Amino acid sequence: MDKMKAIDLNAHALSWVGKIHYDFGFLVQKAFGENGLDVSKEQWSVLKRLKVNDGQPQNDLAFITHRDKTSMTRLINSMENKNLVVRKNDAHNIRINRIFLTDHGKSVIEKVTPIMYDLIPAVQESLSNEEIENLINTLKKIKTKIAEIAE
Repeated sequence: MDKMKAIDLNAHALSWVGKIHYDFGFLVQKAFGENGLDVSKEQWSVLKRLKVNDGQPQNDLAFITHRDKTSMTRLINSMENKNLVVRKNDAHNIRINRIFLTDHGKSVIEKVTPIMYDLIPAVQESLSNEEIENLINTLKKIKTKIAEIAE
């Protein structure tokens, strides 16, 4: 218990990563809303992966977006309700659901992409290239250490 009291969460790197992740998510949602887009950051994450490889198995999407199967099913259901994607059975194995972009989903990607390409540099503009490179390298070290501990 004494060890836990000694940690100042405001001086803890992972605490700041979490805060930034949350705040950036809020900023993304605000930008989408201001542009009349009814899409969440999580839905955008799936859309951009489908743009690269349309028709991916639902389980693969869950894995690459770091979601469990249940939350991915809920996310895909909401995306189907918004006509962003359509779920189809695999031609060779009906137990596999493949997720495909709809025309509306493709249209949303075209509208969201420039917003994200403007937003990310705007958020980082107060950092030098060297600071960005150092930050990325530091975060990679933390990610590697987490993977080592998880083994």
